[in-house]
Amino acid sequence: MASKIQVRFRFTPFVALACLLRPGAPIELSDWSNDGGATWYGAPHGAGSDGGACGYQNAVEQPPFSSMVTAGGLSIFQNGKGCGSCFQVKCTEHASCSGSPVTVVLTDECPDGACQQEPVHFDLSGTAFGAMAKPGQDDLLLNAGRLRVQYTRVPCNWHGMDVAFKVDAGSNPYYLAVLIECESGDGDLRSVEVIQSGGAWAPMQQSWGAVWKYNSGPALQAPISLRLISGSGRVLIADKVIPPGWTPGRTYRSIVNFNFS
Repeated sequence: MASKIQVRFRFTPFVALACLLRPGAPIELSDWSNDGGATWYGAPHGAGSDGGACGYQNAVEQPPFSSMVTAGGLSIFQNGKGCGSCFQVKCTEHASCSGSPVTVVLTDECPDGACQQEPVHFDLSGTAFGAMAKPGQDDLLLNAGRLRVQYTRVPCNWHGMDVAFKVDAGSNPYYLAVLIECESGDGDLRSVEVIQSGGAWAPMQQSWGAVWKYNSGPALQAPISLRLISGSGRVLIADKVIPPGWTPGRTYRSIVNFNFS
């Protein structure tokens, strides 16, 4: 039976930093795998792209991401269900590889080319690719361009940061879309449901990346609660997280999260 967590929320008027974990199939929390490949994109010491296909925008350049991010091939991006997944990646076959793992968060998609030549491919930010190097040899490793890597999925621990809901700028009284950020524990979301004041639970649809949407028909009745179902079936109810008078573009943040485990 799925566990359920009932939570309360507070409002933060700034754009929340996005945070993460792991999504569902085909990749599970596991031992190290050896069938991965890695390339890098963007600036040599940058964040790859400005948010990419998951919708996190310039948060990828800031803590807690700090540019330690990756785009994923189709097997781990999973049409956006992989957004926010955490992986550890390491290399050993190049003279500049340290052999020590680095932790990265999936924030973008790499849909073709080199990203489809291995079962699992990481198109890392320049910062993350260089972090696999021995001290002072990051530029030498970047010059390699492409590497075989070992990888494993890990849960993300965001050290007290809580689930947040950024209301999409295109939302209106009849349509709600939210970017869901900072899910600890599983990290992946199997589904999301919404309930209006005086209503019943209704399914949301994945819009793109980490954004979920709901077309209400009649005008939405706030406060609005959201129910998150993680990949392993754990349930988090964000009770009345979207308040009366909610505003597109604002972020509404909880004061709790899924357990980190």
